[in-house]
Amino acid sequence: MILPFPIAEPESDAAAELGRKLFSGPVDFLKGVVAMDGLPDADRVEVCFAGRSNVGKSSLINALTNRKGLARASNTPGRTQEINFFELGEARYLVDLPGYGYANAPLAVVEKWQRLLKNYLSGRPNLRRAFVLIDSRHGIKPVDEEIMQLMNRSALTFQVVMTKADKIKDHERDRVLEQVRGKLAKHPAAFPELILTSSEKGEGIATLRAVISSLE
Repeated sequence: MILPFPIAEPESDAAAELGRKLFSGPVDFLKGVVAMDGLPDADRVEVCFAGRSNVGKSSLINALTNRKGLARASNTPGRTQEINFFELGEARYLVDLPGYGYANAPLAVVEKWQRLLKNYLSGRPNLRRAFVLIDSRHGIKPVDEEIMQLMNRSALTFQVVMTKADKIKDHERDRVLEQVRGKLAKHPAAFPELILTSSEKGEGIATLRAVISSLE
């Protein structure tokens, strides 16, 4: 039986090698943006990473780029309210969105961030795909579905990346994957493959690199 939303693998050795080459080149922090007028020119392919606070987003970006301190996690969830842009070679941007689902940020800060997020996701013509990070131990939470609904309304393709796959036993992981697949079936903007990753073990990193390098 073919499951809906199967686990993705690199399509070929050539695809994996293109991804490796892309991420072995220069990756540099460009700027942090707090308002739409601060966005860099939309002149290259762009992908963004979204996820709840503490989902492992910074660790994943660092593993992807093989640079330990490129993306920095805040000790206080919700503290970082910037959209961080990184130049990936000369033809792509990697974009790190602030973690959502935090409880400690002031309401006014949360509302400002939500407006910025909505405007960014719906108004960025070069944004090819959003990667929504989901903790393999917990599955999709209501706050994740809010982001997914926003991407549905923006007609923005998003792909779920499961993080911390090494932190859960196989039978538990199967249960979480069943929950994730059931939730994603309700979201028309969801890309029909999951990427299973572990930043610590390197699982799925080559696949994610290959996916990003294939986007045009």
